[in-house]
Amino acid sequence: MSNRPELLAPPEIFYDDSEARKYTSSSRIIDIQARLSERALELLALPVDGIPRLLLDIGCGSGLSGETLTENGHQWIGLDISQSMLDIALEREVEGDLLLGDMGQGLALRPGIIDGAISISAVQWLCNADKSSHEPRLRLKAFFGSLYRCLARGARAVFQVYPENIAQRELILRSAMHAGFAGGVVMDYPHSTKSRKEYLVLTCGPPSISASVPRGKGEDGESCSEDESSEENQMVCISDRNRPQKKQKISRKGKGRDWIFKKKEQLRRKGNTVPPDTRYTGRKRKARF
Repeated sequence: MSNRPELLAPPEIFYDDSEARKYTSSSRIIDIQARLSERALELLALPVDGIPRLLLDIGCGSGLSGETLTENGHQWIGLDISQSMLDIALEREVEGDLLLGDMGQGLALRPGIIDGAISISAVQWLCNADKSSHEPRLRLKAFFGSLYRCLARGARAVFQVYPENIAQRELILRSAMHAGFAGGVVMDYPHSTKSRKEYLVLTCGPPSISASVPRGKGEDGESCSEDESSEENQMVCISDRNRPQKKQKISRKGKGRDWIFKKKEQLRRKGNTVPPDTRYTGRKRKARF
């Protein structure tokens, strides 16, 4: 049986009171969350000017990643679907504002107010249909579309994800691309089975120098060389959204007698003078007389 939580139950059910407390009290998980959040904040590449930014933590859970944002001097809004997780965040008196909601139904935030967004191990949940009404493609579309609207122009969003397979990764990337984002995937420790981490780094707006994808970290903790990172880091370009227009189907059958009778009747109702219907009406003429 798979140990991936998103395959066991919907998040609002899987993270009940018991699981939420177990998750938040684990020193191992706290340490992992802190390191992943620090890396996501680094990839956000916020200006170092001492001005606090308003950040969005999607799938904030009990506020572990939000604490990293607070420690770095930023204000944040946390969104999560699990009431139990948010209850523990309130008990822990986290600094951020908390919202209960389903990211697959879109983000109800004002346009352009968010300076950056992070998400730790949450976005891949949208690839699963937990209810009969859930369609992963539509849920991802609603999520990325609403995220694009609420981000300030040029702002970044960084998602640490665990896609189950290549198809899931491509689905997430394609949905982000269709929403208008530029960016791609950053792999840290790409050659390590245990330490490998995958980040989706997106920029709100068309491709530019600032929208280029950062390089992932290698085994020594430094940035990978260009040869190592070129295969793993995938660029998503907004220009790829321009699809060729579908050709209109031209009916070879033409307009038949029924259509002609219908149009003539419409003209008569309008009071126009219309020739009477005969057995020759709508008859196809021969090529030559």
